[in-house]
Amino acid sequence: MNLDRAVLAFTGFLVLLSLALGYYVTPYFYLLTAFVGLNLIMAGFAGVCFSSIIFKVVGLKPGTALR
Repeated sequence: MNLDRAVLAFTGFLVLLSLALGYYVTPYFYLLTAFVGLNLIMAGFAGVCFSSIIFKVVGLKPGTALR
């Protein structure tokens, strides 16, 4: 698994988790969905996101989209 796929999988997991927690626990978890969306917008323009930095430290190989 490369860095791009790991970021996409992790982002999808966070969105689904925050939607479930927002529905079953408290609507404040929808803010996590907003944060993930803003992070994706930033990654689209800058090519770097917070999770890609963490995954790079773990040792995943870089892909073509993220640095």
